[in-house]
Amino acid sequence: MNRNKPSFSQFLDFFPPVELPVNLTDDSLIIFSKENKALPVVLLQEFILEHDQSETDEFTEYVPCFQIPNTENFYAVVYWKAQLLTYEYRLITFDLQGNFITGKVIGGTLTNGNTVIKTVANIDEDWIIHIASGEDDVRNPNYNAENTKAYTMELLSTGDIIFSLSDDDLPL
Repeated sequence: MNRNKPSFSQFLDFFPPVELPVNLTDDSLIIFSKENKALPVVLLQEFILEHDQSETDEFTEYVPCFQIPNTENFYAVVYWKAQLLTYEYRLITFDLQGNFITGKVIGGTLTNGNTVIKTVANIDEDWIIHIASGEDDVRNPNYNAENTKAYTMELLSTGDIIFSLSDDDLPL
């Protein structure tokens, strides 16, 4: 075993299990940032950056949030990723040996300077992820709830994440 390579259990230690249901909003990040230790770069590189399909730079931030409890055949963790004008909650899964299975964005905020898309998520006891997303003009102080789209994702016992939309496309 390579002594310089971090272990998967070291990575998981940064993601405390939570009691479900759990809500993921902008305010949730404050709690995770206060209560959880920062993820060391070596663990970030080994278990997150290797599978992150988006560009990152020296200003990109990551905050470990939590681990989904009571998984038997896999591990599922949620982390927060911040980049310029994009803030995301990401759910990623690994098999029992620490091999990446899949990952999805499940919430966050995205803006282009003119419009803002806010997406909140609730993960229930059955690993159903209820997601609500709304888009509005950044200058509008009163959000119109008619612009909200709702859909669900499900975390399967295999560690796969599937989704079904009730509207056209995923916002994030």
